[in-house]
Amino acid sequence: MSANSPAAAVVVLAAGEGTRMKSATPKVLHEISGRSLVGHVLAAARELNPENLVVVVGHERERVREHLAAIDPETRTAVQEQQNGTGHAVRMGLEELGGQVSGTVIVVCGDTPLLTGETLKNLSATHSADGNAVTVLTAEVPDATGYGRIVRDEATGAVTAIVEHKDASEAQRAIREINSGVFAFDGELLADALGKVRTDNSQGEEYLTDVLGILREAGHRVGAAVAADHREIAGINNRVQLSEARRTLNDRLLERAMLAGVTVVDPASTWIDVTVSFERDALVHPGTQLLGATHLGEGAEVGPNTRLKDTRVGAGARVDNTVADSAEVGPQASVGPFAYLRPGTRLGVKSKIGTYVETKNATIGEGTKVPHLSYVGDATIGDFTNIGAASVFVNYDGKDKHHSTIGSHCRTGSDNMFVAPVTVGDGAYTAAGSVITKDVPAGSLAVARGQQRNIEGWVARKRPGSAAAKAAEEASREAGSEG
Repeated sequence: MSANSPAAAVVVLAAGEGTRMKSATPKVLHEISGRSLVGHVLAAARELNPENLVVVVGHERERVREHLAAIDPETRTAVQEQQNGTGHAVRMGLEELGGQVSGTVIVVCGDTPLLTGETLKNLSATHSADGNAVTVLTAEVPDATGYGRIVRDEATGAVTAIVEHKDASEAQRAIREINSGVFAFDGELLADALGKVRTDNSQGEEYLTDVLGILREAGHRVGAAVAADHREIAGINNRVQLSEARRTLNDRLLERAMLAGVTVVDPASTWIDVTVSFERDALVHPGTQLLGATHLGEGAEVGPNTRLKDTRVGAGARVDNTVADSAEVGPQASVGPFAYLRPGTRLGVKSKIGTYVETKNATIGEGTKVPHLSYVGDATIGDFTNIGAASVFVNYDGKDKHHSTIGSHCRTGSDNMFVAPVTVGDGAYTAAGSVITKDVPAGSLAVARGQQRNIEGWVARKRPGSAAAKAAEEASREAGSEG
């Protein structure tokens, strides 16, 4: 084991089906706060800097393996063909590592997303300092139903056994200190003891917890490290527990952000992922979701009712009632309300995307404004240009997407259609209602609309007796009397 590594190996148990989730998705692949359950566990385990990390898979193994390869390619996997208990699962994990590991082996469950690296480090440090053969992470919980109980020696307080709920007596079920399912083992002693585990229990399975008794009977020391917060060890078995864990983790993330200088107006209605980052004095209004690799710059203001995914918001920018995905909002830019920034959107310094505007694969320059009711797709717009209301960049011909370019200091009229590919030069103007199909030279005025023709008396002839005809007749009488 390397000098800076407190663990020779970490074994993650993730083979179970999780039937109580009632889902087609394997339990450990359910997500909270931007990571799968097993992804959270791996992130905590990596803080130990283990020499080896192996995940024991079983149910839907190929889906789980594919996910692991995407989030942590250096993770190894071992297969538990039949779910014959936690002891059997750990044996499969050790076989992947050669059958025996010299040094500390940490065993964790793949469905404990609130477990922190700090707690694992404390477990490993306690295990080493006390010279234990095995150290179990425990916690005292308000309701211990379903958990294995920690049985201690009344005189010394040493751990004498872990009794599964199904096998516990009434007196043992009254114990509130529980087994977390997280252990630190001496690797060589673990491998030997696993070979002695029996299956004469109510489930006919190999319990990992039996290793404690085996090692204790052999004269080895068995100890415990108590988690500071019992919620860390909570396993997820159904959607209710998944929701509770999501709330707890979100509160933890928001607290960290606020202590770092972020103002969160209403934590109860604000949700963020573990991968979100902030700079000081960012302000988050109620009803906001910040997902993926979203980053808020210094003094940025986001919300209310905003959902940002993988989006960077520059210093001093304002994003209001907006949905954005893989976009970049420049410093001091203004977005919304009711805007939609799709992937590839890049907004320059002090630019503006206004109400009911959608952008996609669009680069919009410094100080440029798209204030109202427009779609900008596959386009580049220069600096200090104004795009008129109800403009559409017509980028799709039914087969391919095409690009449009609008220069700097342009003024385009309302209700313009820019039929790509087309270029409007610097300083050019386009008239309202124009359909721009040809390039516009710099400094030109483009007018692309039919000549207006008024057909007098059409309503009276074609819609006689209608409300419109009566209104027109009354207007004519009034005009005549004034004349």
